[in-house]
Amino acid sequence: MQPKDIKTIANLEAALAGESMAHIKYMYFARICRAMGDEESARAFEATAAQEVQHAFGHMDLLFPKHTLNPARCLELAIEGETYEYTEMYPSFRHTALEEQQSDAVREFDEQIAESQEHAEQFKAVLEKAAKRFAALAKVEERHANHYREALARVNA
Repeated sequence: MQPKDIKTIANLEAALAGESMAHIKYMYFARICRAMGDEESARAFEATAAQEVQHAFGHMDLLFPKHTLNPARCLELAIEGETYEYTEMYPSFRHTALEEQQSDAVREFDEQIAESQEHAEQFKAVLEKAAKRFAALAKVEERHANHYREALARVNA
């Protein structure tokens, strides 16, 4: 997408949020229905939830085209998202909950801040490990390429 398409990007992000929320909401409703013995409604909610995920993936394909992604970029994006959650989003939500004296929400946001920090650290560790492995693999692949260059030189001689 081009920079002029900022409204379209915002719309795709809003659609992704809506589809994602619908998925989670329907899965939650399925859990409630199943706990109350209504298996048919639970299955209906689960089937629709699965469709909502596919809608969300369609939006993701446009927001994050596969040709722009690799494992390192995926990890970088995950780190950015988790860091935003624990540095900006949840602290802001927590502040509002405190002002409104919603102690249950404050506790929930505190838990989410801690989990988001943990997730960001986990993603950072995986990214660092991947970088080391890819560096080692690059050396191996360079040796392979040199081996084939030598073989090609012999064949051409």
